[in-house]
Amino acid sequence: MPPVSDLVALDIGGANLKAADGLGWAVSVPFPLWQRWRELPAALTSLVADRQPRRIVATMTGEICDCYASRAEGVAHIAESLTAAAAALGCLEPPGVYLVDGRLIPASEAAGHWRLAAASNWHILARLAASLLPAGRGMLLDIGSTTTDIVPLQDGRPAPLAHDDAGRMLSRELVYTGLERTPVAAIVRRLPHRGRWRPVASERFADSRDAWLLLGGVGEDAADRDTADGGPATSAAARVRLARTMLLDPDGITVADAITAAEWIADRQAAQVARGVRRVFHAVGSRPDAMVISGHGGPLAERALRAVDWDLERHDLAAELGPNVARAAPAHALARLVREAVG
Repeated sequence: MPPVSDLVALDIGGANLKAADGLGWAVSVPFPLWQRWRELPAALTSLVADRQPRRIVATMTGEICDCYASRAEGVAHIAESLTAAAAALGCLEPPGVYLVDGRLIPASEAAGHWRLAAASNWHILARLAASLLPAGRGMLLDIGSTTTDIVPLQDGRPAPLAHDDAGRMLSRELVYTGLERTPVAAIVRRLPHRGRWRPVASERFADSRDAWLLLGGVGEDAADRDTADGGPATSAAARVRLARTMLLDPDGITVADAITAAEWIADRQAAQVARGVRRVFHAVGSRPDAMVISGHGGPLAERALRAVDWDLERHDLAAELGPNVARAAPAHALARLVREAVG
């Protein structure tokens, strides 16, 4: 018999779909929503079909994808897809959508509250992080494949400076850099190569994942072709992609050369995240006493924290929840919230 769950929560992003039941099961799969938005209902159904859930709930960030004319249209389509998936799964209860003000509403009402439904996954994750820091000032640092979230926490509750993506990017609570999907040309304008600096071509020849593959911060997967050139996600292929960013042939860059370039890319990414952390807490008015690290971007988080150089109590969600659940942490947090509300 397949495992059965009364409840499954989804985190519907622009590049990945994630699901969790709040009890230890979680899954994350690549899904380029901007290319395959018509397939979203079927993808959501397939993602959780073996769990046979009686109810599904969701948080989202995929509404910003450029397949939608507006965020309002994106929220409406994602909510409609969630409703279609619930019907296909034979759910006994209507699906729910999480809002950034902390409410859970029927998916049928999400289009009317699109400003609060859009990009809500950071907020539910911040609620989980804040529960680990019940007193004093804290911080959530969540680094995923595409973005970094920096959320102030106060006395066990999220205390953000802004609530929507545009405002959070302005306040630096949202930094558009991540462990895998950030083009190298968006991180650096030059790379070190054998004692000189070479300009970087403004093309998507390589991504941040290539740097972290070479540094060991991301595991190799030869079957994974979700890369800049469609080649394997291996350090050998990453070396070639980094060579291409400098318009060099593969034999023009050794493994040592590539690692030197990757170190520079990683340091520049870390500096960007560190600037965001400093700016957010300068605006808050005081440093945090403790922090929660989340997402699979732990290697980048560690570099950024070394650059900030603050002595903080730390909690690592990957260590506390396990890496598989931590990768789907917003979905896990939402499932837990709903279970606690029902229980």
